[in-house]
Amino acid sequence: MAYGGAASIAAAHATAVARAIKGSGAIVSVDPEDFLYILTKGNRPIVITATGGIVRANYQYLTSYRGFVFYTKSRAPLALPHDAEIIAANKIWVPG
Repeated sequence: MAYGGAASIAAAHATAVARAIKGSGAIVSVDPEDFLYILTKGNRPIVITATGGIVRANYQYLTSYRGFVFYTKSRAPLALPHDAEIIAANKIWVPG
């Protein structure tokens, strides 16, 4: 009987995770160089920025292109295109 309860809980958890992924869409992690290249593909790209890190600061970036969300993290700030619209966020959280 206890096994059935644990299996039900595990199934419910898996369903919740699947729904969260479906709701947030796909996030593609790329190297900073590739992120900058993606920004050149569109006009006036929108970039969401945040800083993070506990021991060492890091700079995080998100943008969308052709229905995908691209994410990168860098130890140094990136030189974003001059025509990019920058939105500063308090925090960027990417599912792991």
